[in-house]
Amino acid sequence: MSAGGIAAIIAASALAIVAISVAYAVIRFSRVLDQASSAIKSVTTETVPLIEEVTTTVELTNRQLERVDHLTRNVESIATKLTASADSVLSKGSVAKLAGVAWGIAKAAQKKNTKKNK
Repeated sequence: MSAGGIAAIIAASALAIVAISVAYAVIRFSRVLDQASSAIKSVTTETVPLIEEVTTTVELTNRQLERVDHLTRNVESIATKLTASADSVLSKGSVAKLAGVAWGIAKAAQKKNTKKNK
């Protein structure tokens, strides 16, 4: 065997070791890809129902907020009407008339009580 034959055997052996190393790396990488694919499928399977639940919760919350908004508008309307009524009563001097009527009723009741006591 000559030096060229020995060099060819060494080169072939080195090439075989490199080929085996590359094949091992490819096999390991394919396993990693399989595990990643499995993890993604698992996350997708668990996430879809969760997203559906969140969507339902948001829809129910929006309905409740619409009801609260409707109630708020009604309360605002009532407050506006009460304010207008109070302004109307106060601006027409009706308060003085009402106070006079109340004072008259109180006096009449007082006289009635004094007559019963005698």
